[in-house]
Amino acid sequence: MPTGEIQTDAIVRDALAAGKEVFIPYLHKNPVEGPGLPARVMDMVRLRDLADYESLQPDKWGIPSIDPASVPARQRVFGGPDAPHSDSTLLDLVLMPGVAFDADPDSGAIRRLGHGKGFYDYFLFRHRLKAGSLGRQEPPALLLGLALSEQFLSPSEGAVPVGPLDQPLDGLILGNGEIKGPLAPANKTA
Repeated sequence: MPTGEIQTDAIVRDALAAGKEVFIPYLHKNPVEGPGLPARVMDMVRLRDLADYESLQPDKWGIPSIDPASVPARQRVFGGPDAPHSDSTLLDLVLMPGVAFDADPDSGAIRRLGHGKGFYDYFLFRHRLKAGSLGRQEPPALLLGLALSEQFLSPSEGAVPVGPLDQPLDGLILGNGEIKGPLAPANKTA
């Protein structure tokens, strides 16, 4: 099994060049403390433009990351009073990495195994709650996984374990261009 993830640099650059709003993950201390709540959570923060993206510095995993000092001035999905327009900000598309993926044999839905910290799961749970509070119908965002071909498990290789907060994906795009899951073209198998 490969240890890397699909690189999204070209996707981010293309989206910014096309004038799309691009948000990237930002991990921080959970402002809401309590039993059963994670100590750290993920929010999504908006990139201003290509120059902003190119100014990001790699974190300890080599992922281009937002400078925490710049976060209060940025639009965020779960921002707060210091973040302009965060109250109504929702995402239309979420691209997610993972360790392994498979297709549920009954529904064909794509299941994702992350790194075990639950950052995306908890983010998506909160995003759905926010969408509901704004009167937006489900699903609030199209969920797509990005994976190397070797990360997609066939039924003979086992199944991705799922928990109560795990959200099935709408599709999976493999590094070779193949699409799996409900969004796959009708003439291809999931």
